[in-house]
Amino acid sequence: MWWQYCLVFLGALLFDIVPFPFLPAFTIMMFLQLYFDLNLWAVICIGVAGSILGRYILTLYIPYISDAYFKPSKNEDILFLGKQLKIKGWKSQMAIFLYSLLPLPTTPLFVAGGMAKITPLYIIPAFFLGKFISDTVALSLGEYTLSNLNSIESNILSWQSFVGLTGSLILLCALLFIDWRTLIQKKKLLLKFNIFKKRTVQKSKPTSKSF
Repeated sequence: MWWQYCLVFLGALLFDIVPFPFLPAFTIMMFLQLYFDLNLWAVICIGVAGSILGRYILTLYIPYISDAYFKPSKNEDILFLGKQLKIKGWKSQMAIFLYSLLPLPTTPLFVAGGMAKITPLYIIPAFFLGKFISDTVALSLGEYTLSNLNSIESNILSWQSFVGLTGSLILLCALLFIDWRTLIQKKKLLLKFNIFKKRTVQKSKPTSKSF
């Protein structure tokens, strides 16, 4: 049924549109493929398309969140990091490709790209290639090793998934709290935790009443 493949697309999109480390999109793709007995290659192609759209949307709205919650100095620091990545050229593309092959959520990669205002077209081609390969391997193995829904649940809650989410969270913290300009220019590791804008609450002045 066509609506089952729509669920694959929407599931992958929703898993990859969030700005915080989450389960890899292939977990929902694997669940739906086995539950509905869907065509493996159709699930891979449709799921990867959903993931790419989700990541593309993420890079579009992240700059607004960044400008609203982070100090200008932090945003400028990430912009500097983005410019350095562009200077690296094919090396950056290779790093994106290799990272997409790892069993880690790619959220930090796209959060960094969005905050650095890097055009999504610079990231997506290498991400697509790595994502297509890694999801193909994951779903192909899933067909042979996961025979029921209990196995899928245990796989999602396994130590490998926990390590992946923890590693992604560490990378996201490194992106936010490392002073990248100092690290790149002076080869010195400097952590800055005061990166958030202070929220000021405006108090309304009491109105005077005349009698």
